[in-house]
Amino acid sequence: MITRKVSAALAAGCTVVIKPAAETPLSALAFAELAQRCGFPKGVINVVTTSTHTKEVGEALCSNPLVSKISFTGSTNVGKLLMSISSGTMKKMSLELGGNAPFMVFDDADILAAVEGLISGKFRNAGQTCVCPNRVYVQKAIYEEFTSLLKTRVSKLKTGSGFDPQTDVGPLIHRKALEKVAGLVLDAVSKGATIVCGGKHAVVENMKGVFYAPTIITDLNSDMQLHDEEIFGPIIPIYTFDSEEEGLQLANATRFGLAAYAYTRDIGRAFRVSEKMQSGMVAINSASVSTNCAPFGGVRISIHPF
Repeated sequence: MITRKVSAALAAGCTVVIKPAAETPLSALAFAELAQRCGFPKGVINVVTTSTHTKEVGEALCSNPLVSKISFTGSTNVGKLLMSISSGTMKKMSLELGGNAPFMVFDDADILAAVEGLISGKFRNAGQTCVCPNRVYVQKAIYEEFTSLLKTRVSKLKTGSGFDPQTDVGPLIHRKALEKVAGLVLDAVSKGATIVCGGKHAVVENMKGVFYAPTIITDLNSDMQLHDEEIFGPIIPIYTFDSEEEGLQLANATRFGLAAYAYTRDIGRAFRVSEKMQSGMVAINSASVSTNCAPFGGVRISIHPF
């Protein structure tokens, strides 16, 4: 993310100030170090790290007239705040905010491909990306088969250190993230959901990290918190739908609109779904929606590029 955004600014002849997340400052510092080794003059790429003065740094960058543009990746609430502060100096802004990506599997889909696509899309970085599938909708005719195959695959995933080449799912970013994920599962279960596999804190030998077991959860409804919140963890919630129209209605029933996914062998359906899905990016028969060769963007409250 840092590379993509900073590269665009540098290509336009701008200098940049990077304020990394307090939890992950090292990637930004490494980027700046590499840029210096490559010959970038001092002052072209700058990094400000802080875990105690985040609000003050954000306000300074957004209100300073010397700053021409703000590019932010984070929550919708913080994005709104930054936009409000930046309005005083009429800054340009690119805001990549929350997501609640639907993942639709139609009854004519290649089920094995859909299962593998869901696993690769959902469990990368332990589910902690803005474009991870967040709500999985499976057409009723294939629901049992799909869920059974998915359970078999997910149950074999290994949770552990990211430095271990055998690891499939790594840790969450911090304990608050673990508590959030566990809380979403507990809320769903208290309202009638069923845990198919996982659903608990994972214990990894000789490690004290915050791990959560890869989880599948079913018997869901829209009253549960995980239906409307970005999960940001290794949880697959599975819902069902009858018709294409119902599936699209359910998929679009969110304020967010960053990414969406659909699996179908029907080329006509593929075009209809991609056109009617209210999302900035739609992947058909793939778990990848982004590439450096194509624009990255969303609609609704997920992103506001201008």
